[in-house]
Amino acid sequence: MACETAGGTTLEVLRRLESGPRGLTETEAASRLVTHGENTLPQRRTPSWPRRCAHALRDPFTAVLLCLGLVSAAVASWGTAVVILALVAVSCVLRASGERRADRSMAALRELVAGTATVLRRDIAHEPPRPREVPVTELVPGDVLRLGPGDLIPADVRLLQARGLAVYQGVLTGESAPVGKTAVEVPGKRAAGGGSGGGESGGSGPVSLSAGDVPSPAVDVPGRSEAAADGPGAPGGNPFDAPHLCFQGSAVARGTATAVVVATGDGTRFAAAHRQPAARREGGAFDRSVHGISWVLIRFMLLTPPLVLMANAALRGRGLETLPFAVAVAVGLTPEMLPVIVTTCLARGATLLARTHGVILKRLPALHDLGAVDVLCVDKTGTLTQDRPVVERALDPAGRDDPEVLRWAAVGAWWTLQLAEPPAPDALDEALLEAAGPVGEEYDGVDAVPFDPVRRISTAVVRGSLGRHTVVVTGAAEAVVERCTTEPGERDRLLALAAREADAGLRVLAVATADRPAGARTPDARGLTFRGLVTFRDALAPTAAEALRGLADRGVTVKVLTGDHPATAARACRELGLDPGEVRTAAQPGGTEAVGEATVVARCTPQDKARVVAALRAAGHTVGFLGDGVNDVAALRAADVGLAPRSAVGVARESADVVLAEKDLTAIGHAITAGRHASGNIASYLRVTLSSNLGNVVAMLAAGLLLPFLPMLPAQVLAQNLCFDAAQLAFAHDRPGTAALRAPAVLRPRSFLRFVTGFGLLNAVADLATFAVLAFALNGPDAFDDEAVFHSAWFTENLITQALVMLLLRTGRRAEGSRTPGPVALAAAGLAAVGLLLPPSPLGAALGMTALPTAYYLLPAVVLGLYALALTAARARHRQRQP
Repeated sequence: MACETAGGTTLEVLRRLESGPRGLTETEAASRLVTHGENTLPQRRTPSWPRRCAHALRDPFTAVLLCLGLVSAAVASWGTAVVILALVAVSCVLRASGERRADRSMAALRELVAGTATVLRRDIAHEPPRPREVPVTELVPGDVLRLGPGDLIPADVRLLQARGLAVYQGVLTGESAPVGKTAVEVPGKRAAGGGSGGGESGGSGPVSLSAGDVPSPAVDVPGRSEAAADGPGAPGGNPFDAPHLCFQGSAVARGTATAVVVATGDGTRFAAAHRQPAARREGGAFDRSVHGISWVLIRFMLLTPPLVLMANAALRGRGLETLPFAVAVAVGLTPEMLPVIVTTCLARGATLLARTHGVILKRLPALHDLGAVDVLCVDKTGTLTQDRPVVERALDPAGRDDPEVLRWAAVGAWWTLQLAEPPAPDALDEALLEAAGPVGEEYDGVDAVPFDPVRRISTAVVRGSLGRHTVVVTGAAEAVVERCTTEPGERDRLLALAAREADAGLRVLAVATADRPAGARTPDARGLTFRGLVTFRDALAPTAAEALRGLADRGVTVKVLTGDHPATAARACRELGLDPGEVRTAAQPGGTEAVGEATVVARCTPQDKARVVAALRAAGHTVGFLGDGVNDVAALRAADVGLAPRSAVGVARESADVVLAEKDLTAIGHAITAGRHASGNIASYLRVTLSSNLGNVVAMLAAGLLLPFLPMLPAQVLAQNLCFDAAQLAFAHDRPGTAALRAPAVLRPRSFLRFVTGFGLLNAVADLATFAVLAFALNGPDAFDDEAVFHSAWFTENLITQALVMLLLRTGRRAEGSRTPGPVALAAAGLAAVGLLLPPSPLGAALGMTALPTAYYLLPAVVLGLYALALTAARARHRQRQP
C-alpha cells in the first residue's frame, strides 16, 4: 500500500523506489510499466448475459410479470404461462442487449476525456530532466510529478516539495474543506482538517481561477492539531491524516508541489475504495415521475386479477377458470418494454451527441436531466465573452474621440514588450497593438518598466528630439492622474470621466506623456501631461448571441454568475441581447433566494455560486451549471446537471456529469435538445401504450361481464400484447416534433394520469362500440354463437386501434422534407398488417382464431374511422388546454 512504501524519510522512500528528484528515464519508466501495469482503476467485471438478465428482473414491471406467469403455471394454465414467461424473457434479453451496447458506448466515450500528468523524465541517465505530459495510465512508481491548482492527483504520491499546498480529499474521506499538506513528515501529529470538521492547514498559495471569478479568502491555520494520532506507518494510523501523503482521486485546491509516485493502479487507496459498492445517485425529476407513475400502475395491476375473479364469480358463476383471463388482463396493462425503451433512447442519444457535437455524458441518466433543465447558470468570461479585451474608444481629456491617445498607448505597449522583462504582453497590450496597427517602430526605444500591480502603471521611454526623451505612462486612472500636472478641479473631472466609462461596463486605461532630458530618472515620473483614456470591452463569444436565443426558444432561462464588476457583466449581457434586469451582487441583502431571482449576479465567490444553484433547485427548477475552474466544483456538484469543457481543470471535469468539447453555449443547446428528444420519446411511449392498454383492459372487463363467453382467450390477449410491445420499440428511433422540444421535458404524474385516463376511456368506448357492431349489427344475437369469429374480429380491431393511437398520440413527426415514413409510422403499418393477416394464418388457428367474412370488415371500419376523428379532436383540445 502507499503508506507502507511512503514510510520513512524522503531519501529512504526514493531509495526504495530506485528513483530520485530528477525522476526516471524513459527506459526505466517503460520497464516499470510492464512490471506494474497501467495506472487504471480495477475494472469492474462486465456482467455476463445471465447476470444482466437476472438484473433486469429487478424492474418492477418485469417482476410483476414473472409473478403472474408463475401463478398461471401453478393453476396449470400452461398456454398463458408460456406466453407471459416469453414476454419476460424477451424483455430481459432486449434490456440486457441495450445495457451492453450502452456500456460499450460509454467505455469508448470515456477514453475521449482521459487525463494527462506532468512528469520529470529523461531520455538518458545523464541528461537533465524535462517536464513532459504523459497519459495518467502510463505513470509508474518512482515517477516525479509536478502538481498545480486544479490538478487531479493521478496516483498515490509522497510529497518532495510543497508550497502553500491544500488538497480536496473528500472523495476518500468525505471532508468538504481542503486539507493542508507539507513535504515534511510530522511524527505523532496529523494535518489540521484531517478527519471530520477540521480546518485548513498550511500557507495559502495561488488559487486557480476561471476567468472572471474572484477567489474566496483562504483560511490559514498555523501549526497542526495535537490530537493523539499515530504516524502513517504506525499501527492504527490513518494514512489520510499524513501531511506528506496525497492520494489518487484527490484534487489540488491551491498551491504547487513536486511529488514521487509510490503506488499506481490496483495498489492505490482509491482503487481499494473503488472496489466497494458505490452509492447510487439520486434520480432526476423525470426518473422520479416515471417511477411514481409506474407504482400507481403496479398497484392497479395487482388489484385487477382478484376484481375480475370476484366479478365473474358473482355475476357469471365462473370461478377459477377465469384466472388465466384475469392474469392476461393484468399483463395487458403492463408497459414491460419501458426499461428497454429508456435504455435504448438514452444510449442512442449519448452516442449521437458524442459523435456529432463532441458532448460526452459521463452518467447516462444525465440525458433525462438535460431535457428537464429550465435554468442554466454560466459565468461570463469564456462563455458569453472571449478571454480577451478589445479597444472600444480612445478619448481626449474632454471626452472626445482622439486616435492620438490610442497611438501613444500602443507606442508604450510596443516598447514595453520589446525592452521589459519578462517580454510577454498582457491582454491589454495585445488589444492596443491590434487596434493601433504597426506603431512604435518609428521611435528608438531607450528603457521600459513593465506594469507593477503596486504602482499600477507601466512606463516606456523612447528617443525624441536631439538630447530629449519622451516618457509614455499607461495604467490605472487614479495612478496616472496623480502623476500629472493638472489645474484645480481638473483631477476630479478626469477621475469622474474614467468612473463614467467604468460604470458603463468598460475597462479604462489612462495615458500620459512627458518630455524629459536624456538620462533623467523615469520609473516614477511626475509632472506628466494627461493625454486621455483608452477604453476596452470584452470581446463577445461569436456564437453566444445565437446560442442565447436558441436557449430562450427552448424555454431555458440563462443566469450569469460572475466575479466581475456588475456594470461589466450587464454590458456584455445587453450586447448579446440578454436583458440583465437589476444586476445584483452576492453580498446584497435579501437572502440567497432574492439573489437567485436576478439574471446577473456579480461579485460571486465559489460559495455564492453553490448557494444560488441550491436556492434555484429548492424553488423547483432543474438547474444546469457550466464551470471550468476549481472554484466551480461546489456549484457543479450542487446542480442537477454539471457541465464542464474538456479544457477544464481535472477536478472540475471529474465533478461534471457532461463534458463539452468546447466551452460553448451552442453545444449545451444541442445537449438539451438531445435530452428532450430522448425524454419526449419515452413520454410518447408511455402515453400511447398506457392509454391504449387501459382502454383495452376496461373494455375487456366490461365485455367479460356482459358476454356469455370470454371476449378474448388469454393466449390471444398475450399475443396481441406481444405484437403491440414489439411495435413500441420504434419510439426509441422517433423524431419528436418542435413543440416537444420548446419546453423542459417534465412529466407531471397527475396531468399524465389524467391524459391516460381520458384517452384510455375513449379507446374503451371504441372497443365497446365494436362489440355492439359485432354482436348485433351484423348477424344479430346469433353472433354470440361464433366465439372464434368474435375473438378474431376484436383481435384485428384492437391492433388497428393501437396502430391509430401510435400515429395520433405520439409527439414525433416525419423529418422535414423526407418522403419516407418515420419509424413509428412503419411500425404502426406493420401492426395493422399483423391484425389483418394473423387470424386467417395457421398461427391464428393455433391461437383459436379464424378467417373473417368480408362483411365483418365493413362496419368495424366505420367505427374505427369515427374513433380516429374523435381521437384527433380530443388531441387538439388537449393541446389547446396545455400551458
